[in-house]
Amino acid sequence: MHILRPLFVVLAIAAIILIARSIWIPSDFGIHERGYTYGWYRQSNIEEWKNFTVKYQGREFCVTCHAEQVQKLTSSKHKNIECENCHGPALSHPADPLKLVLDRNRELCLRCHTNLFYPNSQRSQIKGINPDQHNPGLECVLCHNPHEASKPR
Repeated sequence: MHILRPLFVVLAIAAIILIARSIWIPSDFGIHERGYTYGWYRQSNIEEWKNFTVKYQGREFCVTCHAEQVQKLTSSKHKNIECENCHGPALSHPADPLKLVLDRNRELCLRCHTNLFYPNSQRSQIKGINPDQHNPGLECVLCHNPHEASKPR
């Protein structure tokens, strides 16, 4: 008899979970006709995603006007980094490039180049600095050209 009480408690909790799941999870949520290709999603949400504005355009968008900069980048240590990681989404790129505001904030570079020691990852292979000791308060681009990372200015 003493083993039946915990069993009833577990069964009651399982029943509560199943009832709550049937109430809160939409009936069209799951894996649909193409198997696991798209994983779990809500089928009634497809039109909402089709109308979603894509902010990031990719390097191909940038190369049409900035071929020289993209060429420099592809031969530098930053070749695997998309332009928009540093310059922001291309969707907000102005029609007049002279009005483009570039983020020269030091924290932008420190996202990747602060000394962080992760012994089991490749993060320790990225050249890092101690921001409190290495030219504190100065913009990195005053000395470093991010498009040609191996060459100082």
